[in-house]
Amino acid sequence: MSISNASKLGFLDMIGNKLTGKLSVDFGGMQQLLKLFLSENYLGSGEVDEMNFINSLANCSNLVSLSIGANQFRGVFPHSIANLSTKLEQLFLGQNQLYGSISPGIANLVSLSLLDLGQNQFTGPIPREIGELQKLHMLIFYDNQLSGEIPSSLGNLSLMERLYLQNNELSGVIPSSIENLKQLSILNFSHNDLSGTIPKQLFNIPHLSISLNLAQNHLVGSIPPDIGNLKVLTEFDVSGNNLSGEIPNEIRLCSSIENLYMEGNFFHGSIPPSLSSLRGIRQLDLSRNNFSGEIPKFLGTLPLEKLNLSFNDLEGEVPMKGIFTNASAISVVNNRLCGGIAKLHLPRCPNNDSKKDKISSIFKILISTASAVLGLTIITFFIFCCLKKRREKQAYESILEKSLLKVSYEMLLKATDGFSPTHLIGQGSFSSVYKGILDHGAMVAVKVLNLQFQGASKSFMAECKALRNIRHRNLIRVITSCSSIDFQGNDFKAIVYEFLENGSLEKWLHPALDSEEEQNKIQSLTILQRISIAIDVASAVEYLHDHCQEPVLHCDLKPSNILLDSDMTARVGDFGLARFVSKVSNPNQSSSVGVKGTIGYAAPEYGLGNDVSKNGDVYSFGILLLEMVTRKKPTDAMFEGDFNLHSFAKMTLPDRVMEIVDPMLINEEMVANNHRIRQALNRNREECLISMVRIGVACSVESPQDRMNISRVVHELQSVKKILLQPTTGFNVQRRQ
Repeated sequence: MSISNASKLGFLDMIGNKLTGKLSVDFGGMQQLLKLFLSENYLGSGEVDEMNFINSLANCSNLVSLSIGANQFRGVFPHSIANLSTKLEQLFLGQNQLYGSISPGIANLVSLSLLDLGQNQFTGPIPREIGELQKLHMLIFYDNQLSGEIPSSLGNLSLMERLYLQNNELSGVIPSSIENLKQLSILNFSHNDLSGTIPKQLFNIPHLSISLNLAQNHLVGSIPPDIGNLKVLTEFDVSGNNLSGEIPNEIRLCSSIENLYMEGNFFHGSIPPSLSSLRGIRQLDLSRNNFSGEIPKFLGTLPLEKLNLSFNDLEGEVPMKGIFTNASAISVVNNRLCGGIAKLHLPRCPNNDSKKDKISSIFKILISTASAVLGLTIITFFIFCCLKKRREKQAYESILEKSLLKVSYEMLLKATDGFSPTHLIGQGSFSSVYKGILDHGAMVAVKVLNLQFQGASKSFMAECKALRNIRHRNLIRVITSCSSIDFQGNDFKAIVYEFLENGSLEKWLHPALDSEEEQNKIQSLTILQRISIAIDVASAVEYLHDHCQEPVLHCDLKPSNILLDSDMTARVGDFGLARFVSKVSNPNQSSSVGVKGTIGYAAPEYGLGNDVSKNGDVYSFGILLLEMVTRKKPTDAMFEGDFNLHSFAKMTLPDRVMEIVDPMLINEEMVANNHRIRQALNRNREECLISMVRIGVACSVESPQDRMNISRVVHELQSVKKILLQPTTGFNVQRRQ
């Protein structure tokens, strides 16, 4: 091929085309090649010398990124990869049909930060030499046939953030050296043949926040009480093992857990009250164990969306509040349970019959020993009170159920005082948002679609579809939706959200000039709060892009779509422009179709007709981050032509950043009992602001491929926060919040 003669070529990107056949390019003459991206094609012929092109890449001494994943390459793992450039940082070979063992020589690639060999047919052990790749941040070996033990040398990879070994044939015990991976946020060892107990060292990883998945192995013993150390963990899955014992009370300390899967083990005892502390839990599966006793009523007060308690030894009455009012969301197949809502088809509890027998006995005694009139009066009054109380309880539960699960136009009209302007808390292109109070007292935010605008109905459907299956602590939570008609016979569509007390980030960054209350907000929005909000938003985007069952693009990140709860935790909202990645990558879909976002925040390639992408969301986040630091909108009058917020920030790096940051941050007081320590704190603050601007600029560069990866964004922002919170030995230091 003539491309072999491109000796000065530095970047070759042919991702997502329809390239087929054998890759017979000789890359040996491309001495300046930095990045080679050929993934998501149909390359591969199945010939014996299928992977020989790797040999010629050994001459590309400056190569930093090689991506040939998601093709049809077949053949033995190319051991010549060990001869590639020692500058190589990213290696993607996943989603092919490569086989054979992983060469220990891969340890020669000492600069690797990401290694993806997933979804192939590799066999044999994980080489212990993998522990020499000291710069690895992400290791992807899932969906292969790897065997043998997990090498303890993995504990040497102190920068590791994500470790995927699931769906292999790995055996032996989980090495305690995993404790050394202090930066780890995801650990997935599920669907292997691991045995032994869960090492308590596993629960000493401070950043393990997204998922700890040990499901479908042969683990034994109990869950160590050290689980309480994982205070920021979102998902814990130990299903399908041979674990036993009781659920440790220390699980109450895992306050961020949203998904808890413990089914298919030998856990026993009662369902502990400590679970009531998991106020953010969404899915709980305790089925196929040996739990006994009654179903605790507190489960009905948790924000559960799925609950499975089947095939245990539970007994007594099934509660009738919260999750227990939704038969499709719960499973309670146990022989000795009774009561519950009618749709569960459980036998009636004997309580009522016992009460009737008791009343009858008392009545006979009273008749025989006292005045019939007095006895009859007492019993009549008693029965009347019980029936009245029961009717009131049933009425209240019925109202609560309907309010939460099924709302009408009339209910929302009443909740918002007729959609009164005094209840208006936000307005967008297709909708208005009102504060409302439902009949049972719950405060909500009601987003009413303006269906007169073209695209509003499509926006409603997009938001409902996007929010149906996504759950994350940094995403706005939907309570229900309403599709009905108003009193004039017009179509009416609305979405009901949780109400967040602190409103939008927009109002904190750009308060109304005539509002003293909003003017005071910006004065209390500290650098620590801003970096925490940035981490929250980046974590939400990372979840949408990389951890949903079907990846989602938000397409409209901006301050008005970032909401803050009572603890100033950020929640990303407004999914009216959201798109699913599978839809976007449809080759038959016109790139001109679809929403492009908001001016100033939308990626520049959208203006050229390109379809929405993950890189587009990263661009929007970069602009958002720069706006948080500078408190300048990207649509400010000072930005004209090619001069924009990105270039405004970029030209100050690295020495003049403090000239453009929000003056409130410069004047923020650092409280300490020593002049020298105050100086150190101010230096830390300046370093953090420079880093935030650098990250914002890296995310908002014009070329989509050169933007920072969102996972790296999260990691770097967390590192920035560490600098800000860095303690100084020997001094009593406080930060003004």
